[in-house]
Amino acid sequence: MTWHNFRAIWISACGSALLLLAACPGPAGAQTTVDMELLLAVDASGSVDATRFELQRRGYVAAFRSPQVLQAIAGGGKQSIAVSMFQWTGPQLQAEIVPWTVIKDEASANSVAALIETTPRKLFSGGTSISGAIDTAMRWFRQSPFKGERRVIDISGDGANNRGRSAAKARDEAVAADIVINGLPILAWEPDLDYYYKQNVIGGPGAFMVVAKDFDTFADAILKKLIIEIAMDGRAKPPEREHAANARFAAAIQYKK
Repeated sequence: MTWHNFRAIWISACGSALLLLAACPGPAGAQTTVDMELLLAVDASGSVDATRFELQRRGYVAAFRSPQVLQAIAGGGKQSIAVSMFQWTGPQLQAEIVPWTVIKDEASANSVAALIETTPRKLFSGGTSISGAIDTAMRWFRQSPFKGERRVIDISGDGANNRGRSAAKARDEAVAADIVINGLPILAWEPDLDYYYKQNVIGGPGAFMVVAKDFDTFADAILKKLIIEIAMDGRAKPPEREHAANARFAAAIQYKK
């Protein structure tokens, strides 16, 4: 090969590489802004049998098909949220159910509901690692193609952390990264689990929990929780944020009637 031919091939290759880079902007340039990035972490540990897991599943499906949830989304500045969901058990046992997906209307909400409804359970044992769920959520936020004014982890479960590192330490690291953690403790096995969640799980500005006394009441609890989470105004100061959320929650409940 002559020097002239080598030089021509090299110039052509460099030109192709530059065109490829120009056609593929980095992740930051491709992000879509939404009111909130909401990551739903669903307990699939051994204490959650098939019936209880199905009650959880039906609760999420009904919530995303609820007009109250859609109304709460429509009340936001961007009128859209990004949602993702995974099942969790042990420290390294998490399974994706819903990849990061934007919800902005009835069609997109129904798509998420249908995916939850038709995706089979993927985990069945491995302990209860709330810290593992939080750590996984942190990694998922870094991979999100969306940019939320708020980033929220929504953890539901029926037991205290019994595998992996401290749940409180994982919580504190998430809060330091400007992520809010809300909780939905299910008191079927541990009557004081709400106190544990308050002390070790929830955290960040406006963090809260909605308690389900058992799996039969899970659907009502997750509907209420989603409406409040979506209604929170991340741009407002804490007292104003709570007032706005309460007003929009009241409006959503009125809309149901």
